[in-house]
Amino acid sequence: MAKNRSLHAASRAKKDEFYTQLYDIENELRHYRAHFRDKVVYCNCDDPRVSNFFHYFAYNFRLLRLKKLITTCYKNQQMDMFSRNDAERAIWLEYTGTENETAIPSLEDIATHYLQGDGDFRSAECIELLKQADIVVTNPPFSLFREYVAQLIEYDKKFLILGNKNAITYKEIFPLIKENKLWIGNTPMGRDLLFDVPADYAEYLVENKKEGSSYKIIDGVVKGRSQSAWFTNLDYRKRHKDLRLYKHYSPEDYSHYDNYDAINVDKTAEIPMDWDGAMGVPISFLDKHNPDQFEILARMTTTKIDEFNFGYPYINGKKIYARIIIRNKQRQA
Repeated sequence: MAKNRSLHAASRAKKDEFYTQLYDIENELRHYRAHFRDKVVYCNCDDPRVSNFFHYFAYNFRLLRLKKLITTCYKNQQMDMFSRNDAERAIWLEYTGTENETAIPSLEDIATHYLQGDGDFRSAECIELLKQADIVVTNPPFSLFREYVAQLIEYDKKFLILGNKNAITYKEIFPLIKENKLWIGNTPMGRDLLFDVPADYAEYLVENKKEGSSYKIIDGVVKGRSQSAWFTNLDYRKRHKDLRLYKHYSPEDYSHYDNYDAINVDKTAEIPMDWDGAMGVPISFLDKHNPDQFEILARMTTTKIDEFNFGYPYINGKKIYARIIIRNKQRQA
């Protein structure tokens, strides 16, 4: 039993070493380009010699018209592309662009500084760097997601980060979504995100997990699969696009919950245009949420009841899937 617990603990730790693919970064970041002009970007959970976040911002520095790029690296000073945070000292890197015609950064263009501590984003040193930043972009440790977001909110930072999809149900995160202080990024939550993983964890996945569920093999390379989504407080165009509604309310088509005064809507596309009361919609609704069109009221996601959560929804005594409770602010007759 103790051995199994150790294996599970090691597995959870390795999930914090998922490296975001450049394709997914490019696909998401292209929707926010206007936000980055003359800004300081901070990637505070990134080994710059492995991180595709560093690669993206360094190679697109001129295109995005950035002011500065800062990255902090947890206990790592290796200069090869395969370092895995195992060195004695942590570093932070500063890049303000290059004068060469190709706009491709070289080692000489990147200022390297040593940190006194281990590079943890919670350390005083890293917080001082955070204070310099305008926008934070990274893939933080999922196990520390609540604490990581709390720090960003405390220091009033703009951000675009990856997290577990289930984070939308966290009692620390959902109020931020409800209050329009955090929302889902442009990439739909239903889209598969794959990650580069250390070789030993790739071996663990193949030996212990199911292909297609926990990992996929792409061109012979094992890619970790994670229930991930982008979280941000940067605005983008799609977020203000009205959801087209076509159905009308009728008691026969929409059941009421036993434990909350709201109707049940099984699919986002089936939200009735003429109902102005509360309604429960699938969590995937957040992909389509337009704060000008809808108001988020509550969640029904777990048995732990709090100010914003009223327990799993029930219809005629039967528990159904988790729901977000919303109201249409633009009801049509």
